[in-house]
Amino acid sequence: MSASDAHALPDERGRFWRIAGAGAAFQAGAAAIDSATVVASLVLQLTGSAFAVGFASAILRLGWLLPQLVVGFLAEKAERRMPFYVFGAYGRALLAGLIALLLWFGDDLSPTVLRAAFLALWTIYAFVSGVVAVPYNDIVGRSIRSETRSRMLAWRFFGGGLFALGVAGVVRLSLDIFPDLQAYGLIFALAAVLLVLSSSLFVSAGEPPVPPRRGRREAPQGVRAFLAGGWHVLTGDSRFRLFLYSQWLGGATLMALPFYVVAADRSGVTPADVGLLLGAQTAGALASNPLWGKLGDGAGKLRMLQTVAAVRMLPPLFVLILLVLEAGLVGYMALFVVIGAMMNGVTIGYLGYLMEISPDDRRPAYSAYFNALASPAALLPLIGAGLVSLISIQAVFVAAILAALLQVLLLFCISRLTPEEAS
Repeated sequence: MSASDAHALPDERGRFWRIAGAGAAFQAGAAAIDSATVVASLVLQLTGSAFAVGFASAILRLGWLLPQLVVGFLAEKAERRMPFYVFGAYGRALLAGLIALLLWFGDDLSPTVLRAAFLALWTIYAFVSGVVAVPYNDIVGRSIRSETRSRMLAWRFFGGGLFALGVAGVVRLSLDIFPDLQAYGLIFALAAVLLVLSSSLFVSAGEPPVPPRRGRREAPQGVRAFLAGGWHVLTGDSRFRLFLYSQWLGGATLMALPFYVVAADRSGVTPADVGLLLGAQTAGALASNPLWGKLGDGAGKLRMLQTVAAVRMLPPLFVLILLVLEAGLVGYMALFVVIGAMMNGVTIGYLGYLMEISPDDRRPAYSAYFNALASPAALLPLIGAGLVSLISIQAVFVAAILAALLQVLLLFCISRLTPEEAS
């Protein structure tokens, strides 16, 4: 980026609010096609299969993580990272629009073709979305100072929560008024519009100059050197390594996420009520933002991760109680309030700590290494589907509680590292 380009950037305050606004618009768009509520309900209606519900959740997470190794390698060598963001951000908006068209005109297709086409487009959507993560983390890390990042992320989720409440109302209204497929088509169309808005706001914030690498004149040029760098980071950086292990355990707690809707369905909550569950989830996320923002910037990113890990135990414990009590819609709405608060904390804590432990000159590589190594955990919802099908739906929630307990212990191990071990 030239000096003139750098001078053309918005000031720090302007970048803060544009990036937060972009995140808010993305959160609203993501809420419209949330994999734990809207998509889980849609897939359950299309297939009637717990494995298909688990696949839709798993592929979204896997698609988000796997491309990052390739993108990280290419971004390390590039002078600018924004073009990678543009491809992934506008690409996922286009795919959401294509899914909207598929569902709107889906009545003319056979059920088998419709199911296959939806899952194929959803898979492509997931992998195109994964291109965004590396450039986003790097650009935000260079644009927003460490001591204000958690606050920015909290504002992002707060604004996104306000928008998402409106989105939840649209979801509820659409499912009440339109036939199911057309309703879901309208919901995906709304998501596509919000994703375009998000992309445009982020691009308008610009990209600060890439800092010079420390200790080397240029980034590794070969794939082998780049992969060797990942092995060096994994074996030489104790914080990175333990954070990775904790992320695997976090994935084990989140494998239960798509099955909360399955539990609600078995308790008599109807597909039309998904909008109310999404609204409850959004309300929980919205109410928790001040807490997460203050905790992350005040007590520190690691303390926030430890708190969130403890909170992860609450939703699976709560749903086990609801299943025993045979609770109805009100009980599940309360559950989704807790899920919303938890998921906001998970995202803010993960992004904040990964930026914190990533050197400024190597942030694309660190993001790529971490997320590629964490990607196997994305397949855990399929294991969750197996637990639901072979044992019982309660089994997946018990496994999530045990994984959360282990994650708490592991994150406290990070806080005991000496400065020499943590570097």
